[in-house]
Amino acid sequence: MSLALAPTRPTHPAVRPTHPAAYAPQPARPAAPVTPVAAAGTAGIASPAPAPAAAPAQAAPRVRAVPEGTEARGFVLYVGLDEAKAAADGTTLHRLVEAIRNITAEVAPSAETYAAVALAPEGAGGRDVDVVRLALQDPAALARQRESQGLSDDADRHPDGVIIDISRKRVLLDGEAAGLTYKEFELLQYLVLREGRTIDRHELIDGLWSGEDDVPNERTIDVHVRRLRSKLAHYQDIVRTVRGVGYRFDRHADVSIRQASTPSPDVF
Repeated sequence: MSLALAPTRPTHPAVRPTHPAAYAPQPARPAAPVTPVAAAGTAGIASPAPAPAAAPAQAAPRVRAVPEGTEARGFVLYVGLDEAKAAADGTTLHRLVEAIRNITAEVAPSAETYAAVALAPEGAGGRDVDVVRLALQDPAALARQRESQGLSDDADRHPDGVIIDISRKRVLLDGEAAGLTYKEFELLQYLVLREGRTIDRHELIDGLWSGEDDVPNERTIDVHVRRLRSKLAHYQDIVRTVRGVGYRFDRHADVSIRQASTPSPDVF
């Protein structure tokens, strides 16, 4: 079988087709007037007038992702995926966390990561990502939930007793804030979420200080617990010492625990 090629018309790269009118005779243009030049000397040579400077382009307004006076220090990515769906996709939550960590380390080696898994009662229902946002205390999700339930900021205040508000990270003693530090509240929360179980000091260290540079020893844990108890005042016996073992949270009749529909997360 032969293949016939259509003949190509040779063209010169410098030749461009023009309109026929371009070949019509054009009237002669008058010569440009000659500008007289000053006599020879240091200023005798006329220099061309400088071209006007181009107006500087206006810079596009900077779009800030955070309000003025603040700085972004990181971000949170909520991933809604239960264990059954992860298995159906041929993976696990742990493998997914490690993959995200590896990508972060590759793209930004100086980044620090902290992963947590959102826990929920079996059969709680709802969209996975909504459950995760509530469990991880996303402010917008918490506000939406409180609004849907018709709760006000002071709805959980009462004159007597202890309110451990996990959803808003605070403790009220007879209606007044206990003023716990972040670590003191984390310590109390860790015990509250394991109510009735004695937690030894090693578990507290692994659960609350894992990955930190300044890891306390067992004696330092005792100091943290002592400070926490002092701020709980006459309700300090809700945190009990089990001699030779560790610490336990005991709920009394005057102790109320407030939290979202799902408990706070544990370290993944």
